[in-house]
Amino acid sequence: MRDSAPSPAAPAGEQAPGKASEKAPGDPLVLHVLGARPNFVKAAPVVRALDALGVRQGIVHTGQHYDALMSDVFFADLGLPEPVANLGVGSGSHARQTAALLTGLEEVVLEHGPALVVVYGDVNSTLAAILVCAKLQIPTAHVEAGLRSFDRGMPEEVNRVVTDALSDILFATSPDALSHLSNEGVDPSRVHLVGNPMIDSLFSALDRLDPAPVRTRLGLPERYGVATLHRPANVDDPAAAKELVDAVLQVSERLPIVVPIHPRGRERLAAAGLVTGGNLLIVDPLGYVDFLSLVRGASLVVTDSGGVQEETTMLGVPCLTVRPNTERPVTVTHGTNRLVTPDLLPAAADKALADGAATPSGELPPLWDGKAGPRIARVIVSWLKGENLSPASQAVPPKSL
Repeated sequence: MRDSAPSPAAPAGEQAPGKASEKAPGDPLVLHVLGARPNFVKAAPVVRALDALGVRQGIVHTGQHYDALMSDVFFADLGLPEPVANLGVGSGSHARQTAALLTGLEEVVLEHGPALVVVYGDVNSTLAAILVCAKLQIPTAHVEAGLRSFDRGMPEEVNRVVTDALSDILFATSPDALSHLSNEGVDPSRVHLVGNPMIDSLFSALDRLDPAPVRTRLGLPERYGVATLHRPANVDDPAAAKELVDAVLQVSERLPIVVPIHPRGRERLAAAGLVTGGNLLIVDPLGYVDFLSLVRGASLVVTDSGGVQEETTMLGVPCLTVRPNTERPVTVTHGTNRLVTPDLLPAAADKALADGAATPSGELPPLWDGKAGPRIARVIVSWLKGENLSPASQAVPPKSL
């Protein structure tokens, strides 16, 4: 670690100070592997906090989300530095995409020789990075460890389980994640309850989340809903996609619905009838600030995304998640989220619109306080210094567990 004073952290929306190459070359290097929109949101607070502590670090952008609307704009919105490598793997089947990621990430890791590789969430980039590092014996840390849907039919669930089994440091966002990791036999000295860095990013951006300009640009009235749909279970099967689209169309009879369409499944959803017309507006993916501004002003959100469940909980917006399960149950017990099936979606929308946005507990989940990034950074710095990380030296006091 360097001895000079730490650099100040950049607020969201500004370029984070310094790139990996601008730190002292002899300092240990931390590489962050990012592949999809949620990864950028979770990484930004960690990158800023590590920079403030003087850590040499770099970002590897795998290009799993590969167009400007799906990734590049997030670097600007979140103040992330330019990546040290961009693999540009693009889309493809799970096997083809993961194979390209394995090959590309192996070359990057061998070239840069990091002391630690940090991965985020549960996408294929996360899985590939963990496998590469395990084979090369490069230490790893997993941010958002321990989340479980207990549905192995979800590709993300497989990625989560494998990633946690191979990670050296595991950062949990919620107490239930600690129980899942314990049940799987993970050494508790490797696990740290730190809170949710996605909420850090949201806290940092709150003063820039103004629904009015986005609503005006899209021609929306003051009362509207937002829908995000991309899960394979909802999109890949034509019958399932048709059932979901029909339910969303019924909800759009209650209020206008804007749908930022993820490239995944765009054609299938369009074939099922999800096209602009009537009270339904289909738009391209939005940047981080624009999307959350839209969500902040919404009367209702319909989603199958994990991160949106958390963001609506923080913003107090009623959320209906069209899935049979969630790896984020805290958004149901402490938030505004409710799990629904497509056939129950219209009735659930009526109830959510009538009830408004009160949270069941009246408060946010534990440690959703905007300070997860600094907690993660402190653990990583201690690890880089070779300090013993026992359960007694968790990122938060044991009583918070």
